[in-house]
Amino acid sequence: MMRKYIVYLCAVIPFAGFTQSSNNLHYKSVLVDTHNDVISSSVLEGKDISHRLSTGNSDLVRWKEGGLDVQFFSIWTDEKPRNKEGFYKDANQEIDSLDAIINRNPDRMVLARTFKDVTRGIRKGKLVSLIGVEGGHMIENDLNKLQDLYDRGMRYMTLTWNNSTDWATSARDETLHADSLKHKGLSEFGKQVVRRMNDLGILVDLSHTGEQTFYDAIAVSSKPVLLSHSSVYSICPVFRNVKDDQIKAVAKNGGVICINFYSRFISREFNEKFEELEKDNRKLKDSLIAVYPDSVTVNKKMMEYFAAKLEVYRPHLSALVDHIDYIVRLVGDDYAGIGSDFDGVDSLPVGMDDVTKYPLITEELKKRGYSDESIRKILGGNVLRIMKANFK
Repeated sequence: MMRKYIVYLCAVIPFAGFTQSSNNLHYKSVLVDTHNDVISSSVLEGKDISHRLSTGNSDLVRWKEGGLDVQFFSIWTDEKPRNKEGFYKDANQEIDSLDAIINRNPDRMVLARTFKDVTRGIRKGKLVSLIGVEGGHMIENDLNKLQDLYDRGMRYMTLTWNNSTDWATSARDETLHADSLKHKGLSEFGKQVVRRMNDLGILVDLSHTGEQTFYDAIAVSSKPVLLSHSSVYSICPVFRNVKDDQIKAVAKNGGVICINFYSRFISREFNEKFEELEKDNRKLKDSLIAVYPDSVTVNKKMMEYFAAKLEVYRPHLSALVDHIDYIVRLVGDDYAGIGSDFDGVDSLPVGMDDVTKYPLITEELKKRGYSDESIRKILGGNVLRIMKANFK
């Protein structure tokens, strides 16, 4: 695997119990995070991530300290568009925002369109920035818009977000609203979308997709797939996590599952407690739905309201690494990666408060006896492999 050429001497953080050997391994490895929502959560609100922020999980200063090399920036919009023109307009607005940040920081960031761009950016010590569109609703059932987003730099597309499209059903809808679905899985147009993504060199991202969509897509795709931010169902049984047979299918395909850091997807106990509180406070949720237009804000407000009661249930870093460990034990170390969902979730494991804490994952893997080679694969090597297999 390609090694990083730049050592971040300024980024040595005095973590408690963080050994020098883990420190050296982490900062010399290539670290790839396949999912971060800072564009929709911070940049669109006017925050300048060029500087250290006192809010949120991410900015250019803290990414450097955490040893991050490659970031897929999530381009996200809810199931109702922000702009009257629609979802496609929302996507382009966010891409415009990312372009503006990169243009203001050419010595620190670079937008990658090819695998050569990725490796060149790593060698130069820049944050390699890639675009991941989180939800096929943003192409608005139009292959020309898929092409246009590719031309703007999109290098993965999540086939669905929580909302289904006319051509693909989501995990939420297949699980919670199955009786109302007109179809389940990929339509013929959906299969056409996957084939076109393969042809263009866009990673097919199966996070958020329902099981039928997942299996339909993996059968159609001629390239290794990505799950950009999903965790393990056997550890934490929520509809957004992937089951053992799905993990095995990804391994057979040669793809990668990148672990989501969200407390509700990491810890069964935390999720069950949240659901209990939500059920007991239905009137509160209804009042929030009446005020806030999107489901993400409603969930965030609910989490804030219950924060004190949930704190004791927050998982620790070791619980997060349990999900990586589970995949490795089930199918091997070639199929796990990092997909934090920083700035897109409202609760994180204790010890993973922001992007400066990535080295703690390396330390925990070392403590569990993982070899340096395996750790390098998990931190970024596996995702680099499927990027190379997909990109033009």
